[in-house]
This record gives sequence, C-alpha cells and structure tokens, in this order.
Amino acid sequence: MLEEAAHWLAYSVLGLNEPLAGAAEFFFYDSVKVLLLLAGMVFLVGLLRTFVTQRLVKRTLGGKREGWGNVLAALLGVPTPFCSCSAVPLFIGFLEAGVPLGVTFSFLIASPMINEVAIALLWGLFGWQVAALYVATGLVIAVAAGMIIGRLRLEGQVKRLARRGGCACERERRMDWKRRFAFAWEECRRITASVAPYLFIGIAIGAFIHGFVPVGALADWAGRGNPLAVPVAVAIGVPLYSNAAGVLPIVQALTEKGVAMGTALAFMMSVTALSFPEMVILSRVLKPRLLAAFIAILAFSFVLTGLLFNAVLG
Repeated sequence: MLEEAAHWLAYSVLGLNEPLAGAAEFFFYDSVKVLLLLAGMVFLVGLLRTFVTQRLVKRTLGGKREGWGNVLAALLGVPTPFCSCSAVPLFIGFLEAGVPLGVTFSFLIASPMINEVAIALLWGLFGWQVAALYVATGLVIAVAAGMIIGRLRLEGQVKRLARRGGCACERERRMDWKRRFAFAWEECRRITASVAPYLFIGIAIGAFIHGFVPVGALADWAGRGNPLAVPVAVAIGVPLYSNAAGVLPIVQALTEKGVAMGTALAFMMSVTALSFPEMVILSRVLKPRLLAAFIAILAFSFVLTGLLFNAVLG
C-alpha cells in the first residue's frame, strides 16, 4: 500500500515524468518506510537500554578473560549507547574496572557498528536476511578484532589520563516501567529526530542515483567481477564521515545500479565504524601504534566481510 501511495503521489499528484518521477517515488517510499521502522526499532532498543547500563556492563565484564569475555563484550555493546562524548571516559572506566584491553575493544567496536539505526535501515532497505547477516558478521569482527588486539600485548600503548567526570549518557537511576517507557519514547523521539536530516539527505542522493544513473554504470569498477572493488571501497570510506542514516540509502541505490552488495556494505562499515572524528577522540587515550593497529585490523576485517557478503549474496 505504501509503495502504491508513493507511485500515485509521484505520477498522478505531482504529474512528473521519467526519470524524475522514478526518483521522487523512490524518495517518498523509502522516507516513510524507513522512518517508521527506525522509530519502532529505536523505541525497542531504548527500552532494552534501561536494563543494560554502563554500571552493569563494567560489573559484568570486569575480570573477564579473552574468548568468552570478548563474546560477552560484543553482545553487550549492541544495546549500549556509544557517543563521542562518552568514548574517552568509557574506555578509561573499563580499564579501571579491570576489563582487559582486548575485551574493551570488542565492546567499543560492536557498540557503534551494530546499533539500532543500522539494523533498522538494513532491515527496511534490504530485508531481515541482510540485516541478520550484518549483525552476525559485525559480532564476529568485534570478537576477533578484540582478541587480536589483546594478543598483541599493547597495554603500554594506552595513555594514562585521569577521568574528568562523565556526560549525560552516564547518568543511571532505578526505573519503574513507567519511567522505562518514558525513557524509550524520549530516545525514540531524540534519535529519530537527530538522524532524520541525514536520512533524508541520503535518500535524496540515493533517489538521484536511482533515477538518473544508468543501470550497470558502476558495475565495471564496483561489480562482482572486480576483485579489487572491496578493498578500494574500504580505502575510500575510511577517511570519510557519515552515519548509517546518511550512507545506507546511498548504498541501496548503488546496489540497484550494479555495485555488489558486499562492496557497498564494506564501504558503509568503513564510513560509519572508522570515522575520522571518532579516531581523533580515541587518539586522546590511544598511542599511535595501538590506534594504527585498531584501524588496520578493522579495515582488513571490513574487506573480508565485503568479500563474504559478495560470496553469500551473489
């Protein structure tokens, strides 16, 4: 019904002609569909977030060894908020609580990469199968990368900084169900409103690609037949900055024009999980050698993930 409404609005109400009509239909349909799914997913994760507090995470991960500790850290990272203002105090707080360096990195990788926005958009744009595969591979990357970093014995590459309080993200209090639902609603309103501009910009760019870029125009350099497409996409994405809301609609349009799914998603992962601002913030607590190892391990993991997606999804 939603698709029919978008078609009616673009062709009958606005009276547009191709290719503008196709681009407008793409924009109307994806905007409403993704916003509805995003709001629902953020509300559910917001409700879960009232149970998974930073205090609980620190208490659960404190003293855990490699292996099971990395798995548990990655799983706890999914519903836990991770923002720029909390990156440094979280990192220091985890180490102070006795969380091993590798386990801490498993948490810090999973938290920004596997979040409700990415899951909701992947589900809405590509279906639950792709979303589930993304979550599974993201967890594997978080666990494996954390274990590798732990084995490198780079604890001496962590800068010794004193904690300077916390941000609003760290405030915790006991909640009854009324407060939990109120918190979830506020998270739904706040996060949906904050990512909506990026979402609309991304969908607009995707709509332009959908309507005006010829089918197969990008297949030569980013299609399934080019073995270098995935590493090139990751290399391009690392220095860029966006979030899942802004880049995923573009990824959808690119795949429709011949770009392999794994290549497009590897590009998205490098943009969202290795953003330049986040690396600048982490450089406050990580010395160059550890930060370089972190970037290299993730970039290599994203290349492997892109190749896996291409192999599995065809």
